[in-house]
Amino acid sequence: MIILGCDFHPSWQQVSWLDTETGETGEQKLVHAEGQAQQFDQELSAPVLIGMEATGNSQWFIELVEDMGHEMWIGDAAQIRASYVRKQKTNKRDAAHILKLLVENRFPRLWAPDREERDLRQLVLHRHKLVVIRARVKNELQHLSLNKGMQRKRKLWSAAGMQLLRELPLKPWASCRHEDLLRLLTMLDEQIGKLDGAVQRAAEENAQAKLLLTQPGVGPNTALAFVLTLGDVSRFRRGKQVASYLGLIPREESSGGRQKLSSITKQGNRMLRSLLVEAAGIAVRYDPQFRREYLHRCHQKPKAIARVAARKLAVRLYWMLRTNTAYPEIVRIESSSGLALVVRHGG
Repeated sequence: MIILGCDFHPSWQQVSWLDTETGETGEQKLVHAEGQAQQFDQELSAPVLIGMEATGNSQWFIELVEDMGHEMWIGDAAQIRASYVRKQKTNKRDAAHILKLLVENRFPRLWAPDREERDLRQLVLHRHKLVVIRARVKNELQHLSLNKGMQRKRKLWSAAGMQLLRELPLKPWASCRHEDLLRLLTMLDEQIGKLDGAVQRAAEENAQAKLLLTQPGVGPNTALAFVLTLGDVSRFRRGKQVASYLGLIPREESSGGRQKLSSITKQGNRMLRSLLVEAAGIAVRYDPQFRREYLHRCHQKPKAIARVAARKLAVRLYWMLRTNTAYPEIVRIESSSGLALVVRHGG
């Protein structure tokens, strides 16, 4: 068997390999534009185990390796760097270090979605990016209306508000900006509407996402994004690990018996975290238990902090998937200290 450590870069990669049967080792730099990576992988006789740090713009290489019948492991980049104690850092050393971790069975492997899940992630991500762009366009239109003394806040997007917005008396270049922004808004609304339909269908076809839709405040986008981001929920032993994975736990700098907590870490999927915060804001209106806890926290902390009930929502969604339990049955299990959470299989 051949074990290979790969230090991947967008234009090239450095590889270091070991043949466990013959003990032969080697290293090589492969330039992507010249097709050296494809040729090198084709010449390798299976089985080959390839280890690589998690990095962007590498999807084509991962799929190439999979198509050739090799096994690809994606590693936690932070843990790989933390295990490297030497101060000298080069591409050759990085590839050799990844190889060493693989050989010594210390490689910090990450869970990776399959191709279908990766493509569905693109659907959810694309919609989210367009929504972010639409929000920026709306903010620009709000500025135009405010500079004309018209403050309607959210009512600006009602039928009456949009009519007033179109009739704003503006100078020539401000009018040009105004018309371009309105056209952009119309185009984005149409595109996001199509994507909303696609997300709705994908969520209804996914059994896990359909289960999460029973929770008040959770819509198709949040449900599908949660399922695709967490993947196999059995890899998390506790809800706290899920909250940490999503960056919803507070930063901590405790020492000498003194505990110091600050804002959330935000070390995780930014898109899912924003969707959870938005969903939590809706859940406090329609979920009685969430609303009680939210109002209780509002007496002690600012509402912006109290809204990080997103953490509790993430933990509940995790247990819904872990136990295959829908709302409101999951609330009864949470509320009863005498009932143990038992993982159900199947269903």
